[in-house]
Amino acid sequence: MAHRIRSGNPSESLRSMRLVWKSLDKMRCLRKRSTIPFLGFLITFLLFLNLYIEDGYVLEGDKRQLRETSVHPSSSERYVHTFRDLSNSSGTINVTYRYLAGTPLNRKKYLTIGLSSVKRKRGNYLLETIKSIFDQSSYEELKEIVVVVHLADFDLAWCENLVQEITRKFAHHIIAGRLLVIQAPEEYYPSLDGLKRNYNDPEDRVRFRSKQNVDYAFLLNFCTNLSHFYMMLEDDVRCSRNFLTALKKVITSREGSYWVMLEFSKLGYIGKLYHSRDLPRLAHFLLMFYQEMPCDWLLIHFRGLLAQKDVIRFKPSLFQHMGYYSSYKGAENKLKDDDFEEDSVDIPDNPPASLYTNINVFENYDATKAYSTVDEYFWGKPPSTGDFFVIVFNKSTKISKIKISTGSDDRLNDILHHGALEVGEKLVGTKKGKQCSSYITLGEFKNGNIEVQDVDHKIAFDIECVRVVVTASQKEWLIIRSISLWTTQPPSQ
Repeated sequence: MAHRIRSGNPSESLRSMRLVWKSLDKMRCLRKRSTIPFLGFLITFLLFLNLYIEDGYVLEGDKRQLRETSVHPSSSERYVHTFRDLSNSSGTINVTYRYLAGTPLNRKKYLTIGLSSVKRKRGNYLLETIKSIFDQSSYEELKEIVVVVHLADFDLAWCENLVQEITRKFAHHIIAGRLLVIQAPEEYYPSLDGLKRNYNDPEDRVRFRSKQNVDYAFLLNFCTNLSHFYMMLEDDVRCSRNFLTALKKVITSREGSYWVMLEFSKLGYIGKLYHSRDLPRLAHFLLMFYQEMPCDWLLIHFRGLLAQKDVIRFKPSLFQHMGYYSSYKGAENKLKDDDFEEDSVDIPDNPPASLYTNINVFENYDATKAYSTVDEYFWGKPPSTGDFFVIVFNKSTKISKIKISTGSDDRLNDILHHGALEVGEKLVGTKKGKQCSSYITLGEFKNGNIEVQDVDHKIAFDIECVRVVVTASQKEWLIIRSISLWTTQPPSQ
């Protein structure tokens, strides 16, 4: 099917040029005026004119279908094809995928796990990664996930051999609709030649990371309607046991709060969780800036553009990098996530809340950083008797465990030397913010730390506030390194 393009109107372009010349004539008549304003006007006008003319070449009409012929389009044709859909970034990109193994089910799952894989010069970890996903999931968890593998290598013989291995080892998962293997044909890729050399990267490195962005974009695009949530993994990781249960616990605890990306590993594009509804925009974003920077840098910008300012990362990590050789040139890659735990179901929930304190805060080490899931902390000047640090939940909740740690490895004495942990109900508004009017003490801090188990068995009411109270003044400053809360999850329906 031929491309239909809308070209610019010659008469409109001519009128625009006449306006430029008319402006020039007027400017010549002005005497003793600086030429700088004129140049600024001219540059702005020409930029506008350029955008106007370029807009005349926005592609419309029918979406291009993949031609089943042995003739491949030129690089420039592939480039135009890929970027045509960016004019409508709210919908999916029209790509005709090849189904190499399995087919999607009609029913939406809870979670899609996406993997993109290419041929490596040394080592191949894809089969181990797939095995880890399935082995570390219970039978009930397997009902709620689908794994999509995008074989993004143009070596069709390699793809065919790998598909045969996958089919042989994971046949029952393919039959059950839990495993799909796909490929976006090379015809749909933009040009990978003559790319921008940002960061002084060598040409082959730029080509590798640019193609990787497109690989991920096509994978995200395919997975848009398969599930409610989407998890990105790399093809050389292993998973913690019952990772889906931990994920669901975190997602449930954050109901009612805004987030774009939750992170369950601090490495690369591993363990990054999205709402599936955001996948089309992310796919378009990766395509738009595919040659600018690596994918794990782009996702940070994407998160920020969608108004999630801070990283939301949970510890312990649920996924670990296990590959020894990189997919780029087979170079050694020994990166490990030291926050990974093989059994990490006991991940804190930290339900959405507001935090208040009357302790004098040092610089930007504010109260929210004690409740953060990243490596941040609250730091205040020496507290006095009666000072408080309070967490007010967005909605009342049942808490099963509370763990609070103060001080840090390099400031061992900046702990809470004398303090109590309380929980409260009956929320009221005060001049200093919301507070609970009634509190019950759960225990005293020892060596700057406190951990209370079975809170829901000890407290009859749903908790609206958790408060730390200073019971004796101290000369040392106070670091609250982490506040970890575990909620009581309702029984499965």
